[in-house]
Amino acid sequence: MSDVVCTSGPADRPFEEQHAGVSIAVVVAGSFQYRSATGRGMMTPGSLLLGNDGECFECGHEHATGDRCVAFRYAPALFERVAADAGARRGERRFRTSGLPPVRALSPLAARATAGAALALNVSWEETAVDVAAAAVRLAAALPSMAGASPGAAAVARVTESVRRIERDPGAPWTLAQLAADAGQSPFHYLRTFRRLAGVTPHQYVLRARLRLAAERLLTDDGAKVIEIALAAGFGDVSNFNAAFRVEFGVTPRAYRARRGAR
Repeated sequence: MSDVVCTSGPADRPFEEQHAGVSIAVVVAGSFQYRSATGRGMMTPGSLLLGNDGECFECGHEHATGDRCVAFRYAPALFERVAADAGARRGERRFRTSGLPPVRALSPLAARATAGAALALNVSWEETAVDVAAAAVRLAAALPSMAGASPGAAAVARVTESVRRIERDPGAPWTLAQLAADAGQSPFHYLRTFRRLAGVTPHQYVLRARLRLAAERLLTDDGAKVIEIALAAGFGDVSNFNAAFRVEFGVTPRAYRARRGAR
């Protein structure tokens, strides 16, 4: 596992790199543009960057500065075994897409990686690496290739700004109308643009940002009550928070916090 902090910004030109081994990175902060032979995509907190062994790629920060990723690198033979054990057929053991959006299935892994790296918790990185690889091959097999996707620079800039603002304060009362107005678009066009680039709707993105924030506090702040964490993350009441958290993580907030010792 590598905790990768990038400080590049709009003034820095992207340069070509090459994956040495199969690479999967969990984005925990910031955003950037990732380009490879399998396509291009916007990487945001909660998403996965995917890279095949020997594949060339570029990471660009044309519209904002910096990001942080928890990166896992696998020897091809090891990744092949993990992918096979996860049920991937031979043709599914090489990624056909450059990344995965912050969907529900990735939330527990993203929260675990964020807490372990940024907050220095006692996380088993060996176990996390296996879980991340298995989730990546299962989800990537169900998605079409991103090759050929070429969103305009203005669209990327609008969504990047939205993502950065939400990340700075997930608990704020974000609405589609407000985000669209700030981006200078109608709600219809903004929703379509955001979903195309981020892979989820603005509502889904905000909800998951709040839940990841809450999950981190549950693991690190012993003194905070569940209701305090819920309200700070932007939920109006604890019952709504409990229901949303259980749907996203599969357990109640209290059960999630109790698992910390086992990890």
